[in-house]
Amino acid sequence: MHCASCAKLIERKLSSIPGIISCAVNYGSEQATVEMEMGVRDRDISEAVEGAGYKIATETSREEIKKQELKKLGTKVIVSAILSAIIFIGSFPEWFGYSLISNRYLLLALMLPVQFWAGWGFYQATWSGLRNRTASMDTLIVIGTTAALIGGYFDTGAIIITLILLGRLLEAKAKAHTSDAIKKLLGLAAKTARVLRGKKEIDISIEEVVVGDLIRVRPGEKIPVDGVIIEGESGVDESMVTGESIPVEKIRGDVVIGATFNKTGSFIFRATKVGKDTMLSQIVKMVSEAQSSRAPIQRLADIVSSYFVPAVLIIAVGVFVVWYVLGMPLSAFINMIAVLIIACPCAMGLATPTAIMIGTGKGAEKGILIKDASALETAHKIKTIIFDKTGTLTIGKPQVTDISDVKTLGIAASLEKGSEHVLGEAVVGKASEKGFVLSKVEGFRAISGVGIEGTINGKKYFFGNRGEKSVEIKRLEKEGKTVMILESGRKVLGFVAVADTLKRGVSEVVDSLSKKGIGVWMITGDNERTAKAIAKQSGIKNILAGVMPDQKANKVKEFKGKNGVIAFVGDGINDAPALAAADVGIAMGTGTDVAIESAGVTLLNKDIKSVLTAFNLSRVTLNVIKQNLFWAFGYNVILIPAAAIGLLNPALAAGAMAASSISVVLNSLRLNKLKI
Repeated sequence: MHCASCAKLIERKLSSIPGIISCAVNYGSEQATVEMEMGVRDRDISEAVEGAGYKIATETSREEIKKQELKKLGTKVIVSAILSAIIFIGSFPEWFGYSLISNRYLLLALMLPVQFWAGWGFYQATWSGLRNRTASMDTLIVIGTTAALIGGYFDTGAIIITLILLGRLLEAKAKAHTSDAIKKLLGLAAKTARVLRGKKEIDISIEEVVVGDLIRVRPGEKIPVDGVIIEGESGVDESMVTGESIPVEKIRGDVVIGATFNKTGSFIFRATKVGKDTMLSQIVKMVSEAQSSRAPIQRLADIVSSYFVPAVLIIAVGVFVVWYVLGMPLSAFINMIAVLIIACPCAMGLATPTAIMIGTGKGAEKGILIKDASALETAHKIKTIIFDKTGTLTIGKPQVTDISDVKTLGIAASLEKGSEHVLGEAVVGKASEKGFVLSKVEGFRAISGVGIEGTINGKKYFFGNRGEKSVEIKRLEKEGKTVMILESGRKVLGFVAVADTLKRGVSEVVDSLSKKGIGVWMITGDNERTAKAIAKQSGIKNILAGVMPDQKANKVKEFKGKNGVIAFVGDGINDAPALAAADVGIAMGTGTDVAIESAGVTLLNKDIKSVLTAFNLSRVTLNVIKQNLFWAFGYNVILIPAAAIGLLNPALAAGAMAASSISVVLNSLRLNKLKI
């Protein structure tokens, strides 16, 4: 594709196919996103695209086609540049003194390959546009350079074509860098896997791995696919997914992610997701879709571009008529060509998609997956943000927060070892951290709704919510903690307090959001006492407690309109409707697939601070888009009148037109260097 008009033409052809619900063609990524009904054939889509004068490339062939096109374009630039230089010298013998090549027929012979070989693509695109009753940038180039050829201005036509081709070559090379994020992600995948087949270990290609395969991973190797450890333990570098470089300790039962890096130990895991189902493949898919999606701000550029070419043709004719009437036919001709050449809508077409592509790619590098461009554009406008409590603000599982003494913890953990209760797991885990050797328990019995009892070394103990509550225990309960009391013979020996604790950095995030003027709310199904305790710890002043899962989405809808643009941050299945209802849904990477699917932004790195990073990414990306659009519009507003009044010759116009597109792409590439 050569300009935004090309993209609009393909969209129009695709939309004309029966059964196509919607389609969007991204000029920056040269990809089409099509929503269609069942029954629409691939052949129908291919024929529509070919009818517009273009071809569909598969994922596997795309890179190769791009390389071939760049090589071909490079050859055309070199040949046309040499011929143009000779033509220019021959056109001005009084300047250079080479009268031998100043023959008009010789110059024409040199011009024809430039016009109809190097510039043949312009004619093809123009003809395709005319067949479909539309005009594009190529139409302007064909009219301008053909007029120069007929008028005998061989140097002008040759230089214009050469400079435009050079601009396209540089633009294509610059655009190639906008998809670096995808290439990096794809390059992370392991190539082989060491699979246990029978009593042997064999190396097979990653494509041959199937669900259920047992795979051994040694220190210093990449994990081939997603799975669950069944034997061994190790520290795994998950920075590919999370952006966090500190290795994560993995033991039996833990999930491992394909393409992450095994650091220290050796382990065997069972493959659970392979091929397109792996997390890496899903990340690549989401980033690719986001890069191809269209931001709402793009609509302005699309509207302008659709009217732009016809308007330029009218202006060019008007310029010719005015100068001709003034008695300057030569100026009329030259200025008309300059207007046609300078007025390129490429920069407008590239302004938004190139920035979106790089912005979403940069987000992926930091563990922030952005599903669509709309979420990226909207995020910086957030006025109110609602956080789910459990699993979002808090760790999501109980942890021991207070103990009366270490002896109580040891006895309580010994009793809870035989329990399957989630609170018991927290007590046992804490004792394990402190290196306790648990005692043997006899006569273990669970008392429903009350606690557990058992005998240790001949002494009977009870551990649960029964017993006299001291002032300290009442204080802990007021803080939203669950306090379990250890008794023996109805005598209170001590207590252990358990609570779902805040994630690291929550208070910092809340404080930062508040300083930005963003209203922060917490929503939870917990009772008001527990909600207030968590809110106090986090610095959140506004709470919605006792909200049932099916009511969360309704609460979000109530907030919309009267509280500005709303963001919802959650992780569970019950959060999915609220995530979808919000202007921007942000799912924690620790959450369910349903929640992630419903959100516009996913924090794979599980870090609550990434909420701030996502907002900053949105802000800097939108700033770059606005800069691009300002330049793209400003360029045409200034230089079209300049060309019309004779301040810009056609050759300079061609150079300026190429420079405008390149400058937009280079400005977008600045996003890679910006800190967020």
